[in-house]
Amino acid sequence: MTTAPRIADEQRRARLAHRHLLAPGHRAATVEDVADALVALHASDPATVHLSACARLAEPSHREVERGLYEDVTLVKLLSMRRTLFAVSTRVAPCVGSSTARAIAQRERVTLLKVLRQHAEGGEPWDEDRLAAAERATLEALAARGQATTRELAGDVPALRETLLMSPGKPYEGRQSVGSRVLRLLASDGHVRRGRPRGSWTSSLYPWAAAPPLPELPVREAKAELARRWLASYGPATEADLKWWTGWSLRDTRAALADAGAVPVRLAAGPGLALPDDLEDAGPTGDWAALLPGLDPTAMGWRVRDWYLDPGHVPFLFDRAGNIGPTVWWNGRVVGGWAQRADGEIVWRALTDVGRDASAAIAAEAGRLSAWVGEVRVTPRFRTPLERELVR
Repeated sequence: MTTAPRIADEQRRARLAHRHLLAPGHRAATVEDVADALVALHASDPATVHLSACARLAEPSHREVERGLYEDVTLVKLLSMRRTLFAVSTRVAPCVGSSTARAIAQRERVTLLKVLRQHAEGGEPWDEDRLAAAERATLEALAARGQATTRELAGDVPALRETLLMSPGKPYEGRQSVGSRVLRLLASDGHVRRGRPRGSWTSSLYPWAAAPPLPELPVREAKAELARRWLASYGPATEADLKWWTGWSLRDTRAALADAGAVPVRLAAGPGLALPDDLEDAGPTGDWAALLPGLDPTAMGWRVRDWYLDPGHVPFLFDRAGNIGPTVWWNGRVVGGWAQRADGEIVWRALTDVGRDASAAIAAEAGRLSAWVGEVRVTPRFRTPLERELVR
């Protein structure tokens, strides 16, 4: 019986330099290349897509990211893995849509109908027919306007102006607009997309625009392709890592890995998997530093993170919900965090002794980040203890 090859943590870290486009000699020319190298870019925080992409672009510019998102529309945002919003290239979108986003959209519809029935204030009772009518009216209003915000569409569609009373009688009682939930559902179904935000690239105030339908793939084929792409970018890794990253069941995860042709390897964390052509050493990469934003795909790519993140640093770098904040990297390890102060200064702190060479390289990356961010101020949506402390 052939023994599975062993791949050390050092080799896993070395792969990040070129696969995740983090070493200077491996940076990309286009935002589409960045997205494909990482499979998907976290998009829950609007700033993350820009910061993640520009950390990996040879010539960082928010205009290059906006070109892909809003002009050429070669990047699309999908509610997909782990019911999280991701930006993916149109090359990868059919795979992500069919493997994860379609099922999530179906669950979102069931959930919204339940919420509408239980929490809508005033107006007619909500059922499948009324929701479908509201969706049709919204799409017609959007077609007439070209692009419009939720508030603008609510001016055309009375049903969108209704409200939901959530957690009545509780200290955290609050109201939500029906419009925001209906537009979210239409986006989940792929009927609408987010347009260029009104404000800077960090803004969450954006209009909606009609979206062309995504090509559909057989679900099993799409899952296998997503598993293959993920292993090519994040492997070798564990079965648990892929299950966590996708949000799939264990059964679906195992089937997708088998269909992708994954082979067993031995990792420090235990049994792992890799693509059959990914068993050789990564080769020399040279020293590299990176400043990555909160929820960056590299930081959030695995469930088991000890091989690149000291467990003792977790309380400083994560919020209570498990979201990682801005991180400082040196040669494949998280060594600290960074933040932008109100006056625009990029500040960072190492949580371990990194030495003179690393400090100089990190400072250079901070300068590179500051140069392209310019006058824009970035505050992470999910704030962590170290980031809060750094901006005081």
